[in-house]
Amino acid sequence: MENNEDCVFDLSDLQFALQVLGGKWKLYILTSLYFGKKRFKELERDVLGISPKMLIKELKDLEALGIVNRQTFNTVPITVEYSLTEEGLTLKPVLDHMSEWAGGFKQNANSKMPT
Repeated sequence: MENNEDCVFDLSDLQFALQVLGGKWKLYILTSLYFGKKRFKELERDVLGISPKMLIKELKDLEALGIVNRQTFNTVPITVEYSLTEEGLTLKPVLDHMSEWAGGFKQNANSKMPT
């Protein structure tokens, strides 16, 4: 980074990423979908503590952004599956790096904690 304009640009990109992925539940939902298609109830079981109303809201947000795909099947009762879109699949390396970083950082932080 050679000047302050580059810093502002980079920070705005980071701010945008945090707007898209931020909040209490989105990373949990994306991590669950990382492993493949899920029905609503499966997501509800994976994302412990989320209410059905909040899960619906977060899924709609992620769908509107083009990160999550919602597919309905004409069954009785109607089956709905959620999956990552092509754009959502680009988050896999980001989630992998976050997991790696957290594992290392957690280990360092735990070793520095007073006993």
